[in-house]
Amino acid sequence: MSDKIKVIISDDQHTVKVPSGIRLLIRRCCHAVLEMEQFKGSAEISVRFVDNEMIRELNAQHRGIDRETDVLSFPLGEDGVYDLNPDTGAYMLGDIVISVQKAMEQAEEYGHTLKREIGFLTVHSMLHLLGYDHVNGGLEAVRMREKEEQVLSELELQRNGNYYMTEE
Repeated sequence: MSDKIKVIISDDQHTVKVPSGIRLLIRRCCHAVLEMEQFKGSAEISVRFVDNEMIRELNAQHRGIDRETDVLSFPLGEDGVYDLNPDTGAYMLGDIVISVQKAMEQAEEYGHTLKREIGFLTVHSMLHLLGYDHVNGGLEAVRMREKEEQVLSELELQRNGNYYMTEE
């Protein structure tokens, strides 16, 4: 079990009112992933809510892809090595940026709740912060998907029959 986990959540958008309970859900998702991965030590994660326009700008700036997306992950560590915050002694895992607007659209599209969608996006991003990647597909993408579903099932956010992953 990891020590202290600090999840800093900021809402930098005015498009969608973030429902109550979502912040707690995000913290639970972060905890569950770190527990599953047997992360040792204290950890800090930053989660930022933005709108579609802001995430499109970030996607263009950091990935060279000029379109909106649902979530971006900015890992601060590499190969399991993370910088320590000198003030707290916690490992700084990185930043998660979620477009709440896009998450709402996708929840509707896939026929599940916003809670399920944001839970999925948070778990997905946490795995990225811990070094998992699915970009090249194959076994690593399958392993990442299995881990996502394991955590979401534990949190009772498992997918329904309509859920599928699209590659844009």
